Amino acid sequence: MDPRSLRKSSTKSSGVNPSDTEGRLSPVQDVEGSSSDQDEVPELQKSASIEKNETNAGSVYWNHPFNRGAEQDPSMRIEGRRPSDARRKMSTAARRASNAARRASTAIVETAYKLDPLTVTTGNPLNLGVNEVRRVSSVGYTAPGQFNARRFSTLAPSIESIEKPAPSLSTHSSVTVPYVRQGMSEKQEDYIIQRLAAHDDVESLSRTKRFLYRLCPVLVVVTIAAYWIYFALRVRFTRDAEKAAHKTYWMAWAFILVELFVSIPMLLHRLWGWHVVGLRKRPKLRLIGDNVPSVDVVITCCGEDDDLVLDTAKAACNIDYPRERFRVLVCDDGKSKTLQEMIERTAETQFDNLYYRSRPKYPGVPHHFKAGNLNDALEETARLPGGAANFFAALDADMIPMRDWLRALLPHMLQDPKCSMACPPQLFYNVPPDDPLCQSLDTFVHISEPIKDSMGVAWCTGSGYVLRRAALQSIGGFPTGSLAEDVCCSSMLLGSGWHTAFVHEPLQFGTVPDSLTSHLKQRTRWTIGTVQTSFKLRFSLYGPLVKHMTFPQRLCGFVYTVSSLFTIFLVLSMFTAPIVLVSGGNLVPYRSINQLKWLIRANFLSSMLNRVNEFISYLPSGYRTGQRDARAMMWMAPFHAISVIRTFLLPKWLGGKVAVFTSSGSQKAELNERDPHLRAPLWRRLKVTIWDCQCYLHLIYIMFAIAAVAVSMYWNLTDDKNNTTKKTLISLLTHAYWPPIIWLSCILSCWIPINYAIFPPDCPDRQDLLVRDPDTGVAYPSEESKKTKITWASYAWEAQYTLITIYGVVVFVLSFWF
Repeated sequence: MDPRSLRKSSTKSSGVNPSDTEGRLSPVQDVEGSSSDQDEVPELQKSASIEKNETNAGSVYWNHPFNRGAEQDPSMRIEGRRPSDARRKMSTAARRASNAARRASTAIVETAYKLDPLTVTTGNPLNLGVNEVRRVSSVGYTAPGQFNARRFSTLAPSIESIEKPAPSLSTHSSVTVPYVRQGMSEKQEDYIIQRLAAHDDVESLSRTKRFLYRLCPVLVVVTIAAYWIYFALRVRFTRDAEKAAHKTYWMAWAFILVELFVSIPMLLHRLWGWHVVGLRKRPKLRLIGDNVPSVDVVITCCGEDDDLVLDTAKAACNIDYPRERFRVLVCDDGKSKTLQEMIERTAETQFDNLYYRSRPKYPGVPHHFKAGNLNDALEETARLPGGAANFFAALDADMIPMRDWLRALLPHMLQDPKCSMACPPQLFYNVPPDDPLCQSLDTFVHISEPIKDSMGVAWCTGSGYVLRRAALQSIGGFPTGSLAEDVCCSSMLLGSGWHTAFVHEPLQFGTVPDSLTSHLKQRTRWTIGTVQTSFKLRFSLYGPLVKHMTFPQRLCGFVYTVSSLFTIFLVLSMFTAPIVLVSGGNLVPYRSINQLKWLIRANFLSSMLNRVNEFISYLPSGYRTGQRDARAMMWMAPFHAISVIRTFLLPKWLGGKVAVFTSSGSQKAELNERDPHLRAPLWRRLKVTIWDCQCYLHLIYIMFAIAAVAVSMYWNLTDDKNNTTKKTLISLLTHAYWPPIIWLSCILSCWIPINYAIFPPDCPDRQDLLVRDPDTGVAYPSEESKKTKITWASYAWEAQYTLITIYGVVVFVLSFWF
């Protein structure tokens, strides 16, 4: 039987109201030739409802604002607006062309998969169709009668008596199943999963962006090839210049060598772009109904504001999930009496599945920071009435979960018994305008993580994740000995043969550190934790902890570790160009004008392809966000390099020190630089930024680079050999002004933290960014606060990139005049 006819008949017999409230799932009539448009289903369900026209069976009537007056004026009906024959033929031709392009794209993808040694995972082992429902077995999971999360009752109620959420709230409970495959299990105790869309990121990545993103593999390969051609020409022409001059250009070779070391991790990261050729295939799923597995939700905190933690706890208790089936446990390493009283009062008056826990700490006994807190929570939940839940979820103290949080993550684990973890992206609602310090993780969570997930290398991003307790216990709980216990845990799960999943949906929103000091502590802690994890796992290359890792998983672990270590070479590359200039050296040696022309043209080709590749590859996170991340990589490099050297390379008597964990949420703002009313004076902000935060290194670099360029220009302008305008311009070009003028980009990037101290952004109070329910006190970020505001500063940065690009074009054109 045709699945479309089965779905229609099933829909008719089930009595589903297609115009059900938002959050309930309604079947959508299949239209021939529209299979690729299934990504639009959730948007269509939000903006319009599909109703069957009883007078004209076979037509579909959209209850859209365009048709609101259709009952009064039949001419306004969509079915009454017949297109002309010419327009219908054009539409048919366009549809055929689109189908042909789609078939060609599919063929290219399949061919690439056959040639690609890295396996791409689908994320859809049940092969669910859009809007299709499937039951999965509940065997092996705790039954409702065996688990009760509520503190003030002793017996778990039956499924029929579970309290339903208020009708005004979006819910997936009590949904009538619109379509069930033939032969599917229909046991009452089974869990029900429905696929909402073909991709989990359907709301964030439009069809146009998704199509353009398919160009990424070709652009990556072409860009890398162009760069290596240019690099090979530089090496070849430097050797020719040495032979002609009968001397060795030591500074030029130093510049080439450092550039090579810097390019290695960058090129390895670029190669990951090849695997977006098929894009991710992880679907958007929902767990529906009231029969759901049990979950222990843990909120870890250590010195954060009590109100901040309470907001997270209330939002966690308010998720769309039967209250008997999940517990929320606040694990406070800060031992706040005020927080304990607030949690207990909330449990008594609102959410009786809310608990408070503060573990004991004994002098001389290692407590292992956050990993120790999580392991204590594992033991504590097992001691609670009803025992441990089947799944273990964790939230940072500032991360407010959305109501669909568990219903969106759990289906990915229920459909795959080997899936040990599902993790959403970390998103934020208090990012300042233009995000000057690049505190959002958009580039990582919208680009890197989806690519890694497509190859089965999804990492735990630190908050909002759900773990299978059996899998976690199989590796001995959360690993200690690393400040990045989240990445270490997910890597060990992969090394034990478990699967992981990254669910690209906006399911949690938190806060970024509100000062430069706390931002630096957070990011350097992440770097140290990543390197600690790599040493523990032996760079993911060998050892019992990575025994069952696949090749992509080993490659990913190695590449990201190398990137952290190679920040040292990135710092060296920043200083190499000014050193070459101040020593009178030539950045680009050559033997003849013809060689110079080839270098200019190869450099132009590489730069232009790189610009296009940046635009395409940054589509998921946004072009401005990608450029902002590239700038942050530059000015943060000294801090990362110093932290790596001090922690892992230097002995204690030479300044080495053991890294100390500090919770990002507990790092109080010293200057209140983002509060226009409480902001410290300029002199104090500069003192803390330049001296305490060691940004004097950036200031020294800026002055040194400017001095080196000035000295180089003076020597070139006063050199007797440059007796013509042409020779003078060529000399300036090959010394200080070789495109894309790297030293200028480095200077502007290093100025960012100092400029931040002089012109800090104005940010509203956290409470002003939330929408709070006056009755329950539950707060969620406003829609406006979830987006980063763009001001003139972002356009100023783009003006710089544009001018440098134009300069490269001018030099390229002039190369035909030399």
